[in-house]
Amino acid sequence: MQSFDLGQEGLRALNSSLHALKGQTNMTAWEVINPKGAHAIAAGVDAPVDITVRGSTGYYCAGMNKQATIRIKGSAGPGVAENMMSGTVIIDGNASQYAGATGRGGLLVIKGNASSRCGVSMKGIDIVVHGSIGHMSAFMAQSGNLVVLGDAGDALGDSLYEARLFVRGSVKSLGADCIEKEMRPEHIALLTDLLKRGEADGKAKPEEFKRYGSARKLYNFNIDNASAY
Repeated sequence: MQSFDLGQEGLRALNSSLHALKGQTNMTAWEVINPKGAHAIAAGVDAPVDITVRGSTGYYCAGMNKQATIRIKGSAGPGVAENMMSGTVIIDGNASQYAGATGRGGLLVIKGNASSRCGVSMKGIDIVVHGSIGHMSAFMAQSGNLVVLGDAGDALGDSLYEARLFVRGSVKSLGADCIEKEMRPEHIALLTDLLKRGEADGKAKPEEFKRYGSARKLYNFNIDNASAY
């Protein structure tokens, strides 16, 4: 394992070393110690490596991730896994605002709670939150899946496109054009897989969730719906 002391060696040196891992590498296991809430830790990694950050992080940890598995042994600041393309990011604690924002692929697992705008403008990412999420989550979410074992705040799925939202607990309110939808067998199968991959299969059953999605009334302008725009 490659052990990197962020307090001694600095963020630029860490990210430069990780960016240098092109394609296949035998340096597959990395440990980052003393993160002390630094921003942009392991951002822009594009290699099939396993990175463990031992502590909490600041803004944009694991942003633009491709291929890597990044484990945060603490909580994460705003924008964790922002614009993630592939790979896996697992947070043992809580996540701040806009976790997984604009994510295009991969899997984000938050074992605590997530703050506001979780999954905002998601474009294919899968997000599994073991706790609850804040207001305006999945705002303008285009595709992908958001799974919440706890509760959801105000305006869930506002201006939603075709992302699928699964919430086990209560939803304070639904955003514009977001409605509850039928849970069909294919959604039970999908949710079963997501719970397993999100390390939550022992915590909840797929049948306990409700599904939310787009009513598709905002796709084209309609004067009768002007108050919803």
